[in-house]
Amino acid sequence: MKHWLLAAAFMMSASATAATPWQQVKEPVAGTAQSIGGFSNGCIIGAQALPLERDGYQVMRSQQLRYFGHPDLLAFIKRLTTQTSSNGLGTVMIGDMGMPAGGRFATGHASHQSGLDVDIWLQLPSSRWSATQLKNPRAIDLVAGNGKAVVESIWQPQVGQLIKLAAQDSEVTRIFVHPAIKQKLCDTAGTDRTWLRKVRPWFGHRAHMHVRLRCPASSLECEEQAAIPAGDGCGAELASWLEAPKKLPNAKPKDPVIPEPPASCKALLANHFKAK
Repeated sequence: MKHWLLAAAFMMSASATAATPWQQVKEPVAGTAQSIGGFSNGCIIGAQALPLERDGYQVMRSQQLRYFGHPDLLAFIKRLTTQTSSNGLGTVMIGDMGMPAGGRFATGHASHQSGLDVDIWLQLPSSRWSATQLKNPRAIDLVAGNGKAVVESIWQPQVGQLIKLAAQDSEVTRIFVHPAIKQKLCDTAGTDRTWLRKVRPWFGHRAHMHVRLRCPASSLECEEQAAIPAGDGCGAELASWLEAPKKLPNAKPKDPVIPEPPASCKALLANHFKAK
């Protein structure tokens, strides 16, 4: 299947508006931290809330309760923001992580379900944002209208440094960015290119990067993704993402198929609502 068809299917599933029972879980499920299932079909026990205000980062749209994750994810954010602060890169803007018990969002994502994903915006403000700005943040689209290159007048080298620092973290397995952003990184990486392998092209990520961690060793029910192909991903693979998409046929889109949650996640929900 062509990349544009894959992306269309992803966006359809991510745009489903039906409320999910996971939104009714307002507090983490007590217990030893366990990421369960897959990144796009899972949940989490023992999630932790990311502190909303710390040196080096700020959390946006906290009113949506999407700032929870596995302790490994919180540790990664701390490592990354310590590095960005020491390098004087600016404030890291944290977007969606996961809900208190993980699970499926009603809007915005098909993934972010097992407490191991975080969206980080590709802007590094030099001053702290106000509460009003954090509640209704303004994204900066870094990609030109034709989708083939970044907008050079607004691209910041610090953004490339931010992505590189995240990719060099040993716990990170994938970073999703728009193909044009990946191309910019390929063009400016120089001779140190090993980290580029983790940076994967995916449509829609024009203003943020989506960082994904590996399954924690202690999370026995966590489902890891297949290994990334060898190489830096800057050749024919990336070029195929930058091709002009073919016109979609005039067919009525089908409703997305939502898989059954893992048994442990269904039990988690059942216990939650039984306790209420």
